[in-house]
Amino acid sequence: MNPKKKLVLAATGLNNTDNPGPGIPVIRAIRESSDLDVRIIGLAYETLEPGIYMRDLMDKVYLIPYPSEGSEAVMDRITYIQEKEHIDLLIPNLDAELYTFIKTEKELRELGIMTFLPTLQQLEERHKNNLPEFGKKYNLLVPKSKAIFYKTDIPGLEDDFEFPVMVKGKFYDAYIAYNKEQIDIYFNKISAKWGLPVIIQEFIRGTEVNVIALGDGRGNTIGAVPMRKQYITDKGKAWGGITLDNPAMLELTHKIISQTKWRGGMELELIKTDEDHYYYILEINPRIPAWVYLAVSAGQNLPEALVKLALGMEVKPFTSYEIGKIFVRYSWDMIIDIKEFEKISTQGEI
Repeated sequence: MNPKKKLVLAATGLNNTDNPGPGIPVIRAIRESSDLDVRIIGLAYETLEPGIYMRDLMDKVYLIPYPSEGSEAVMDRITYIQEKEHIDLLIPNLDAELYTFIKTEKELRELGIMTFLPTLQQLEERHKNNLPEFGKKYNLLVPKSKAIFYKTDIPGLEDDFEFPVMVKGKFYDAYIAYNKEQIDIYFNKISAKWGLPVIIQEFIRGTEVNVIALGDGRGNTIGAVPMRKQYITDKGKAWGGITLDNPAMLELTHKIISQTKWRGGMELELIKTDEDHYYYILEINPRIPAWVYLAVSAGQNLPEALVKLALGMEVKPFTSYEIGKIFVRYSWDMIIDIKEFEKISTQGEI
């Protein structure tokens, strides 16, 4: 595809709140590309997702059904949107929707919509409840963990774990539990929101660090930037962070992408232990994280590179980034007219 041709790109993850989705910074990064001329189609799940009303970033926005409503409902809506917009590329940005879009990748391609996503095998093997097997397969350090489906499993956890432990949802949410009673509370909370299983994970003491990366699907790392969170919300989300000079984190990232032949964006959530400075993998998030704009500002426009990979364009790996670059998030009151809200609510598009 001619890089100067008008590209129609659709993206999800417009929920830019205290639990921000990656959609807004991904779109922002692509808008800044000097090689790509884009028309942006936002895909939203709720009428109050802030990205819907960011008119400087979105050319058009459509509501789409939640993946929980089934792939048929999602594809019916995407087909309708495609008839009007002629989308070239779709970038899903939320964990919970990836299974649906990977499963329907062939159908999307038949509609003329490209994606650049991990394979179903890649998605499944790095899943939280499969992380111990993932660690063994690729010789990586991971915390001991166990997936539980019933509250009756909780009393027996003391045989396998020492308190505190992490209690995690299969897609999102993580809490520290200091006793069985707290596990019981978090089990109810997480399972009601994200379903089962709930994952119990060994608590590793150390410093949490993260890496954003992009793999080309052939074992090559196109880009990678390590970061340490400097300010964390009560939901555990980074509200400030700084790029790090850390060859060990980059080496680990290259190893994982080389061994798995990862395709698409990823985020590694790591713990660097206090005593021996080992790196344990807490999670591998199978998409671009919400702090991606820090990497862009540090010199690696990974969303732009992902678009180029999806279009079959040649992309040279990034070889450097700025160390000591800091991001700080802030809140901003965006004022909209009720007519805009009524339009997206009643017509499903704006």
